[in-house]
Amino acid sequence: MKLSELTRPWSAFSYGFLDESAKREIRRRILKAIAVPGYQVPYASREVPIARGWGTGGLQVTLTLLKPDAVVKVIDQGADDSVNASSIRKFVSRVGGTVETGDTTQATLIQSRHRIPEEKLREDQILVLQVPNPEPLRPVQPDMSVAREMHADADYGQLWLILYEQLVRSGRIMQGASYPSMVNGRHVMTPSPIPRWDVPKLNRADHLTILSAGREKRIYAVPPYTSVEPLVFDDVPYRVEDHQDKTCWRSGVRGFFMNELPQEDGSSLYELSDSHFGIKHIRKAAGEAVSIGETWYRNGRMAR
Repeated sequence: MKLSELTRPWSAFSYGFLDESAKREIRRRILKAIAVPGYQVPYASREVPIARGWGTGGLQVTLTLLKPDAVVKVIDQGADDSVNASSIRKFVSRVGGTVETGDTTQATLIQSRHRIPEEKLREDQILVLQVPNPEPLRPVQPDMSVAREMHADADYGQLWLILYEQLVRSGRIMQGASYPSMVNGRHVMTPSPIPRWDVPKLNRADHLTILSAGREKRIYAVPPYTSVEPLVFDDVPYRVEDHQDKTCWRSGVRGFFMNELPQEDGSSLYELSDSHFGIKHIRKAAGEAVSIGETWYRNGRMAR
């Protein structure tokens, strides 16, 4: 066998890399997910040039939604300049002819892993979240057939039991990222591995959020102005990470979600998780004319 027999002649690929049939199917699934907020819609996850588990679901949705005039921002745990974020952003730009940006206010399409930007998103922006595990019932019901029946019956008692056990054993709810949340008063979803800090940003937001798990072949969505309520007991309020007194050592900004940087002497420095938000403040402090959008949080508390 010769190498030439294993390859195909060069030919131009479809706009946005995915073939038209794949994009039509994903668009139909997205429309169904928007029509039934929080409901997991199965789809035929295609092969893309990154490994499963590294954001294939989010990438497929992003490629499907591409337009030549799109402005694309890609985040990896808040950072725009990580290897994963930079590679995906450059790939999307190459196959779609789109404009790359790190500025949240300029982007029309934002793909993110594990974070929602600190600046508020508008109605004309779409947020795509990568999801490794879309099933909130998996910790209590490993049989997915039974889990889907539980979703159909709105049977979420076992999730409440887990939260109650955490309260009894630890005195507080220990669930961190992927906090189970009720969407539109009907379906419980896992809002990607975003921290608790980011979950309130989804509640009645102006923008459309699409969550996609490529490995699990599931898409679900939170349409604009849809309620997203974390599962909490009436007498135990929902608590986000307490970063009110944390100050970013680079930008001097405080009251936003921080990354902790342990030091050799045992102390810690803190840095804004939203990297470009920090860059904006650094440039503003240097005297540059920088436009900083309205934020979800002020002094560590939700602004609304």
